[in-house]
Amino acid sequence: MFKRFIKYYKPYKKIFFLDMLAALLISLVGLLYPIMTNNILENFIPEKKYNYIIIFGVLLLGCYLIRMLLRYFVQYYGHVMGVKMQADMRSEMFKKLQKLPFSYYDENETGKIMSRMTNDLMQVSELAHHGPENIFICGATVILSFAYLMTLNWLLTLIIFACVPLLIGISLIMRKRMNTAFMETRKSVAEINAALESSITGVRVTKAFNNSEEELRKFEIGNKQFVKARSRAYKAMGQFGSSTAFVTDLFNIVVLIIGAIFVYNGQINYAVLTTFMVSINIFINPLTTLINFVEQYQEGVTGFKRFTEILDQPEEREKETAIKVEVLKGNIEFENVYFDYETTKGVLNDVSFKINQGCTVALVGPSGGGKTTICHLLPHFYQVSAGTIKIDGYSIDDLSFDSLRANIGIVQQDVFLFNGTLMENIRYGRLDATDEEVFEAAKRANIHDYILTLENGYNTQIGERGVKLSGGQKQRLSIARVFLKDPAILILDEATSALDNITEAYIQASLEELAKGRTTLVVAHRLSTIKNANIIYVVSGGQIIESGTHQELLSSGGEYAKLYQKQFKESDLFVNS
Repeated sequence: MFKRFIKYYKPYKKIFFLDMLAALLISLVGLLYPIMTNNILENFIPEKKYNYIIIFGVLLLGCYLIRMLLRYFVQYYGHVMGVKMQADMRSEMFKKLQKLPFSYYDENETGKIMSRMTNDLMQVSELAHHGPENIFICGATVILSFAYLMTLNWLLTLIIFACVPLLIGISLIMRKRMNTAFMETRKSVAEINAALESSITGVRVTKAFNNSEEELRKFEIGNKQFVKARSRAYKAMGQFGSSTAFVTDLFNIVVLIIGAIFVYNGQINYAVLTTFMVSINIFINPLTTLINFVEQYQEGVTGFKRFTEILDQPEEREKETAIKVEVLKGNIEFENVYFDYETTKGVLNDVSFKINQGCTVALVGPSGGGKTTICHLLPHFYQVSAGTIKIDGYSIDDLSFDSLRANIGIVQQDVFLFNGTLMENIRYGRLDATDEEVFEAAKRANIHDYILTLENGYNTQIGERGVKLSGGQKQRLSIARVFLKDPAILILDEATSALDNITEAYIQASLEELAKGRTTLVVAHRLSTIKNANIIYVVSGGQIIESGTHQELLSSGGEYAKLYQKQFKESDLFVNS
């Protein structure tokens, strides 16, 4: 893991080395005070060299001014380096998320993923900056102070430093406990983010059902778990901090008692003892910093582990020999296809059918029968467990994802719109489209005239997920997006089931226009919308149990006829069919 972390420093080697150089100079300046103190006490005062005292004082002031500038450099440029590294990690993580299969998002909540990208990487950024800096400054200060004290009295120095192993031992004992506690805290924060994201996204539903208290109850469960996890982390921190603080207090006692004995025995003079008492603080401070750094280290390391967990997820992979096909005609064939989700087995069982270029095929049947899964398999969102799916004779496994999906347009029941303008959302269908092409797509989707009635027209902001639009308007935008994409194959997955009858009629007309000349796969619960399909497949229990035209299936009196009769038993439409 260390090697993986180090690679993020490479683009910023220059600023890193300058940062470390500044840190070294800061350490060296810090040692001037005890050195000058010793010289003043041992030489300048006894010899009455008052001019040297003034000169040394001015020199020390100049060094401290330089140290001030060095600290500014370390604080500013060091943090900038950390932020840039954080941005690099976030970009890498975002790119990785774009390459992960649908199955990953089936198992992981959005809020938890966002927590890793924000909270975790913030802690990693702090570690990236403060880690090397603290280790370098504090390490150099400890080593240099040790060397200097050895020149004053090696025996007293060794006695003082004998306390160091005790300090290190306590740190190692507490480290594992703190690591576990901080990992639990990260997980609890992710749980809160996930609950918060879900509640905020669904706030309109919450208000509609007057269930604010229920959402608060669910949020408080995660909130209390966070308090417990954080309390355990603080308990570990408290044990760690109090124990190490006691050991550092021992240093002062050792210097005072042993130093006094040495003065009494004539082994050192008062000037050396005073220098030791001054120097011990210069020695203890970096040790304390290193001790406190353990907390930041644990948070940074656990954050980096959670970051790498996502980077190590298996990506959506196409064959190395995958070919790119610019335009597909749209001849589709499912051959003995089986499919299982990770948590659900037998979703599709030996499904086989063909769709000729330009034909419209409908999938109907009970919920959970496998209709939507078939639609998701065609663009290769999931890998089939067994069997083959072909388009124009090519196995989709042999086609690159880009060329396959460029030829498939999808209109779903739950339309997702991005926070932005109407123009941006339609143009998402083809990013290089001209304004005129966007206007034409909107006209064909019967949304152009409505857009022109808005004060800002196509530059109107639609709000998060299109909250300012009605269901029918959202659906027309998604249809315009597909018109702009102009794919050979069209998937309509419950595209009108969430709309009222009047709106559905308008949308259905747009969909029929969209389907012209394209191979179209329609999933529908409202059987009236698929009467004109070239062929209808009834899907139940992961299998195709019936197939035929609307009239053929009604005449056979099978499952389709039962579904149709149930849906329209009080309708003149059924009587006249």
